[in-house]
Amino acid sequence: MSSDSDLKALYPFLHGQPQTPARLDAALLHSVEEKARDSRETNARFFSEHAPVLVAAAKALADVYRGGGRMFSMGNGGSSCDASHVAVEFVHPITAGRPALAATNLVADLAMISAVGNDLGFEHVFVRQLLAQGRKGDALIGISTSGNSANIMAAFAKAREIGILTIGLAGGDGGKMKSSGVVDYCLVVPTSSIHRVQECHVAAYHILWDLVHTLLADDRGSATTKGAAA
Repeated sequence: MSSDSDLKALYPFLHGQPQTPARLDAALLHSVEEKARDSRETNARFFSEHAPVLVAAAKALADVYRGGGRMFSMGNGGSSCDASHVAVEFVHPITAGRPALAATNLVADLAMISAVGNDLGFEHVFVRQLLAQGRKGDALIGISTSGNSANIMAAFAKAREIGILTIGLAGGDGGKMKSSGVVDYCLVVPTSSIHRVQECHVAAYHILWDLVHTLLADDRGSATTKGAAA
């Protein structure tokens, strides 16, 4: 149960003065403006700091696909929805003319997750799937707003052993995802707001998807040019 002080911190415009419909609407509109401003500023700071890492990650992921590898994605809670989203983007690209690229959402099989979680513990739900499906030359994207999810970190460690490229999306200070040294490319949104972190994550993997397709399209264009020249 939230205390009165907690509610005041979350909704300062509801406290301290009589509320009329006009005053409440003005306060709510101000809240929208402040949240939108915070979202824009967080997004700008994140991409200013991490654009080179994002480009490097896209190049590495494009190399995975060039080599016939596949991508796996994982996350918990809201981040599991992002894991599903990014996998769909690669398998079913919405831009005409872009090919489908192999991607598997490790959160999708609820029977598998509940079986492994029940028998071995929740920390193993992604590791077991990597052991069965992953191989050297594949890629793994893990999403955690805190950067500290135990099952995400266990899978990243196993991926490193197998020889799987790892890309992590985190927030705050990056948590264990940043400090562990087992993540090849770690993109950390510099805020403690889970909402702002998630908003940046969506933009980041959309850009990653676009960059990978751009790089692979350049390959196809170069091959076509060489063939015509021959």
